Amino acid sequence: MKALVVYDSVFGNTQKIAEAIAASLGARAETSLLRPSEADLSRFAGLDLLVVGSPTRGFRPTEAMADLLKSLPAKLLKGVRVAAFDTRFNADEMDSGVARFVVRTGGFAAKRIADRLKRAGGLAAAPPEGFFVKDTEGPLKPGELERAASWAGSLLPIPDPSKPEEGAS
Repeated sequence: MKALVVYDSVFGNTQKIAEAIAASLGARAETSLLRPSEADLSRFAGLDLLVVGSPTRGFRPTEAMADLLKSLPAKLLKGVRVAAFDTRFNADEMDSGVARFVVRTGGFAAKRIADRLKRAGGLAAAPPEGFFVKDTEGPLKPGELERAASWAGSLLPIPDPSKPEEGAS
């Protein structure tokens, strides 16, 4: 199996989540970890799983991630399992009801990422996921790296022991 994790990060929190996801996937698949500037379209060939993540910035992914997603041709990801994640505030913990409403109404980056991946032909491996930061610049809330690794483990299909792996003799 071949997996690719593409992420952008502003304060390093999303990078930490992406690294935890890639490490978890790496236990069962050949996994690469790239920033949007490194992810030319040739890197998407032959993938079984694509995971894309960004911090939520103004209810959207970063500009670099949005530009990459807009560049994906309509059928580039046909048959590829895809998943999206972001880093965000926990709206339920915000003091202001108005702020909670604005955040819930505006949404988060992961849903927009997932929608773009589906438009490029991807098959959702999981619903979009959010990982929580304590403040604008972080740090991550306790347990989020472990939760990211666990989530990543759920993205790959469970191997069928009755079928030999490709390349096995």
